[in-house]
Amino acid sequence: MVNKETWSTRYARPELHLGFRSRCVLVCLRWIVRPLLAFVIRGGERRVAKAQLNLAARFPRNGQLANFDYQILGDNERAVPGHILGEPFAPSDKPVLLWLHGGAFVLPALPDGHLTFVQRLCRSLDADAFVPDYRLAPANPYPAGLDDCERAYRFLLNAGIDPQRIVIGGESAGGNLLVALLFRIRKAGLPMPACAVPVSPVLDLARLHGAASRSVYARTDAMLPLADLARARDWYVGEADASCPEISPLMGECKGLPPLLIFSGSSELLADDSALLARKASAAGVEVELAQWPGMPHAFPLLEDWMPEARQARDDMTAFIKQHLTDNRNTEIT
Repeated sequence: MVNKETWSTRYARPELHLGFRSRCVLVCLRWIVRPLLAFVIRGGERRVAKAQLNLAARFPRNGQLANFDYQILGDNERAVPGHILGEPFAPSDKPVLLWLHGGAFVLPALPDGHLTFVQRLCRSLDADAFVPDYRLAPANPYPAGLDDCERAYRFLLNAGIDPQRIVIGGESAGGNLLVALLFRIRKAGLPMPACAVPVSPVLDLARLHGAASRSVYARTDAMLPLADLARARDWYVGEADASCPEISPLMGECKGLPPLLIFSGSSELLADDSALLARKASAAGVEVELAQWPGMPHAFPLLEDWMPEARQARDDMTAFIKQHLTDNRNTEIT
């Protein structure tokens, strides 16, 4: 395991007592969701296509999808569709959340999962949001999805949105795209966002084994079937070199990145991906908070409807983002 070094753990929860409901959810994840994810990926491209359609059609029971508008930004090959909450591209003092959803690079944003979480976070922040409907593997391998995420960020900048009120977040595969997007922003000389929040990011696609947590928790992780996810990885990487930092961000240089708040469960198989990113970013002079919670599964902050303890993670996320939005505003005033 990766030992704690110089990064902050202000938002970590070294002790967490899960309620009965959350313990039952962990059992359901392990015996239903994890096998179902493995079943979908093992079935090949046709089964994945059916899963994409079925998941995109899972409307939330509380009707929250009605609050999102689906729009296509731009034209021709540079167009980026996505889910819009509020008016993120209009002149305003409100924060703007750019959320990059997960799904093993092959599954779309879930209306009753990702969009519900984004709306809750935006309510906490009084923010607007854009969730890019980036292109998915197997039909569109790297760099298609990352290209779409970069274009989404450029659309915000071109609309005159102050980068110091933009926040980028993303979980799982979306966390991978988040860090890779920050690399692209730096390479292009674009202004960085106010801060970024990777949640359970998968950051090394060049190897399945990698850091110790992938081996130690491969059998006990409540959600991720590591061996079966190898096929999804291959679909996303395509003919590219998987060690490229845009595919495996742990191989990249972290200097110049914005403040990071990284969430993960302490016993999920990707726990060390988060810890290694915290180590590299901290060593490069980046302000880093690592929040690893015991007993919580992969991407747990998005499971608030299932696990009430996850509400605290959203509160912590809100506090971190507000702090950096306020710090940036105070810096501008002085």
